[in-house]
Parts: sequence; structure tokens; C-alpha cells
Amino acid sequence: MKDVYLFSGFLGSGKTSLLTDTIRQLKEKGLKPAVLMNELGKLPFDSQAIEEDIPLKEMLEGCICCSGSEKTEAQLQTLLTGENFDVLIIETTGAAHPVEALDAVYSPLFANQLNVKGIVTVVDSMRWLDRHLLPPQMRSLFLEQIRHAHLLLANKMDLLSEAQQAKVTFELQSFNPTATLIQTSHAKCPLSILESLAGTVSDKDVNKARVGQELALSTRLVSFKESVDQETFEEWLRTLPSTIYRMKGYVPIKGIKNPMLFQYSYGMVQWLPEYVKMEPTIVIIGEQLAHLNIPGSE
Repeated sequence: MKDVYLFSGFLGSGKTSLLTDTIRQLKEKGLKPAVLMNELGKLPFDSQAIEEDIPLKEMLEGCICCSGSEKTEAQLQTLLTGENFDVLIIETTGAAHPVEALDAVYSPLFANQLNVKGIVTVVDSMRWLDRHLLPPQMRSLFLEQIRHAHLLLANKMDLLSEAQQAKVTFELQSFNPTATLIQTSHAKCPLSILESLAGTVSDKDVNKARVGQELALSTRLVSFKESVDQETFEEWLRTLPSTIYRMKGYVPIKGIKNPMLFQYSYGMVQWLPEYVKMEPTIVIIGEQLAHLNIPGSE
């Protein structure tokens, strides 16, 4: 499986600095990185920071989440089939919501090839202190990027006084108590900290997970052992908490030849017939996933 990191954060927070420094550390360790970048303009300015020998896919004029996940799936499929690499880094735009970005990355077609280590959010510490000055919509996204992170980099610490540094650190840790937090300048983060992340709940670990130790936002890949009754499955869906954001994949339904293409988003369900026999698996994105009992997967 390929390890995947999602780099999140507002424009100007230091994501590209983190990206270039992480690439340097991976190469020093003998690992080959690949990069999927998406930017809001037509000119790929940030990609000029990536060296020529690193596989790179770009999505211009839009972000991973709003360009449609099909484009992202196609880019990832091309990388997985056509390039040799060890670690994939996805740099989202400053306008990308973490849940949408994760959703675009995960396709049941290749979910078993990817191990999402986590969402790394770079926080401009001065912007955090001045967050009340942001327009409401921007402030909401800024906070969501921080709330769903597995690792927070409180960046640009060198520009703050000691009192401000302490305030930022305390407030960020209080706002997202499940994330690891480190103070950084120029977004320099040791590779060992990135490698210690674990943003995917594997079904092998499900029984061992204890309440209170689960990550804020995680993903889980579920394989079906038997076909399920569609009505029973939909009844189960209606019992799900609001912290289950997305599901997609192929569900084997009793009486139907091929597993059906299934999508779930914030309580809305869509079923589509599939004319090719696909692997009966779904990807779930949300919080507190380890204790979900999925019909047909036991």
C-alpha cells in the first residue's frame, strides 16, 4: 500500500514550504514521492517548486472537491498505474474542505492500494489570532480545516511573542484536542512525526479500538462477506449519526446479479445499477468509525 498525506491550510499558510521540505526528507530516506496538486488559478505557480524527477499531477481551475471526484480518481489512477513511487502527497487548495478532499481521494477502485496517513493542516498563527476579522464563510472553512486535522502545524511562530505563541498553542489544542500539534517556522516538520500518523481505521484494528482514542476524522474500508437486503441496509443507514459524512462503493444486494454502486452523503442515499461485477467494498469517511457494525460485513 502507498502512504498518502493530505496537506491542508489556507492560502499563504505555508503548505508549499511543507511540501518541498517533506519531499527533501523523503528523498534523503531513499523514498520516492509523488504529488497531486490542485490550485485555484490557471498557472501552476506552486508546482514550479517540485523537482523534475517527481511524478506530478495538477488540477487547475478549481479544487479537488469542486472539480468533481471523477477527475481526481482519473489522476490518481494514472499515478498508480503509470508511475513508480512510495509516498503520495496531495496538496489541497486553501479553499478545500477536508471531508470533501478525503472523499475525492477515496475511490473503491483503488482504496485498498492507499493508506491515508492523515490530514496535515498548516495554520498561520497570526491569522488564528485575527480569525475574528475573517468574513464568516472564510472563518468557518478556516476552523473546519483545523477541526478535522490529524496533525496541526502552528506555523510562523517566529513572528510571534512568547505570550502569543502560548496563546495560539493553548487555543489550537483546545479546539482540536485529538490532533498532534507542533510549533513550526517555515512549516518545517520532521518526517518521523508525519510517519507516526494513522488516519485510516483498518478492519483488523476495529476490535482493539477503545472509545476516546479514535481520531476526529478517519476513513474505513469495509469488504462485504455476503449480500444484504436493500431495505435492511437502508434502515441501518437511517440509524447513522451525523458524524458519518460520506460512503461510496459497491454493495452486494440480495437478488441482484452485480454489486450496486452506492453513494451516501450527509444522509442522502443514491443507488445505481452496475453492469460489471465490482469488488463488494465501500469506503466510509467520518468520526468514531471503529464501532460501526455494517450489515453483511461480519
